[in-house]
Order: sequence, then C-alpha cells, then structure tokens
Amino acid sequence: MAADAHLAMDFYATSRGIVAARVLRQHLAQLWPDLTGESVLGLGYAAPYLRLWREQAARCIALTPAQVGVARWPAGAPNLSCTAEENALPFPDLSFDRILLVHGLEAAENARALLREIWRVLRDDGVLLVVAPNRRGLWAYVESTPFGQGQPYSAAQLGRLLASSLFRVERRDAALHMPPTSIRLVLRSAPLLERAGRRMLSRFAGVTITEAVKDVYAAMPADAVPRRRLVLAETA
Repeated sequence: MAADAHLAMDFYATSRGIVAARVLRQHLAQLWPDLTGESVLGLGYAAPYLRLWREQAARCIALTPAQVGVARWPAGAPNLSCTAEENALPFPDLSFDRILLVHGLEAAENARALLREIWRVLRDDGVLLVVAPNRRGLWAYVESTPFGQGQPYSAAQLGRLLASSLFRVERRDAALHMPPTSIRLVLRSAPLLERAGRRMLSRFAGVTITEAVKDVYAAMPADAVPRRRLVLAETA
C-alpha cells in the first residue's frame, strides 16, 4: 500500500473530508449495523470509519502500511493500531470476523497478494467490505483527496478481482455522489445530493462499496476423476 497516511489525515481534518466521512459512514452502518462481540480489522486508512463499531466489537484493530505511519485512535480508546507490510499481515490464520478495506486496495503494490492475506486471516464465515474509488466518478481524479490516489475500479472489475481471489460478492453499494468540492453550499447539500445520486446517477458515485464473503469451497480441490483402466488383449 503506497497511499500517504498524512494526506488522508489532512483530508479528514477538512470540512470536505468531514462531510465525505459522514456520508460514507452512513452507508457502512447500513451494511454492518451491529458487530457486537465480533473481531474487526480495518486495513488501509480505516480509522475514520472503524469508530462505527469501536464500542461494539470485542476487538477493533486499525492497520496501515509500515512505510506511511499509523492511524492512531483517540487517547484512551481501548483498541489497537499497528503497521505491517501488505503481503505479511501480523495475525494468525482465521483471526477476524470482519475486515474493512478502505484507502488500501487501490494503492496496493500487489492487490492479489493483499487479498490472499485478507483471505488467510478471515475466519471461514468471515466478511470483507471493500471501499474503492469508482473509475467513473469524479473523486478518482482529484489528487488532493485520498480517493484520487492509486488505481480506481469499476464494480465489475472489483467483482472479478475478488472472485479470482476466492471471495464471493454478496452486496454492492455506491457512495459520494456529491462533487469533490469544498464549496459550503455543496457540502451542506450533501445529504440531498446523496439521495438524488443513488436514484439517478449511482454509476458515477465517488466510491464503489462491495461486500464479499470468504469462499472456502472455491479453495478446495475438486475430487479427482478416476481414470479408466484400458486393458489390451493380446492376439495370437
């Protein structure tokens, strides 16, 4: 993951970032309304969104790339933050019930290697939620935001990547229909723009959201087909 955590931190401290995070949290809360007692990992730069479940989850960890720093929790919060390389997550197999990947996949040096590690540390009934810049949306082309970094994805592209990494897509959503501007009138109108965009222009949303489950059966080798034995009779 090569995204700059300092860029993300600076963005989420602005009025534009605060509104964008609020809009996106509303979508995530609808998808995962209650994670009481579950073990949750946020990968990339997920701290602005993990706050949704920090008080519910049994364990809530934010992991950011080793080369860009740590996304720290507010002082006193009983949760963890750490750094690691994207292809060597520092957790045992089957460690987490849920993983949120935001500001991570689009900036990964090797997206498939990252998804393999996610598959490994997810429990067999675990769920992955991927938030990635939408290649058709305006946010993917504004480099002053973390959504404008790295490789954007269409929903179809993301679905194919997940399927090839042994995940099964269950649900899709889209968010950030407002333009990536700091104009106060637009920011105040964000809820209205979000509702209108979901009805009429969802394909041009700023981010695509994909929920996928770990497909354990896809990783199991199929039973070998028995080979028929051919006997040749000798002739005199």
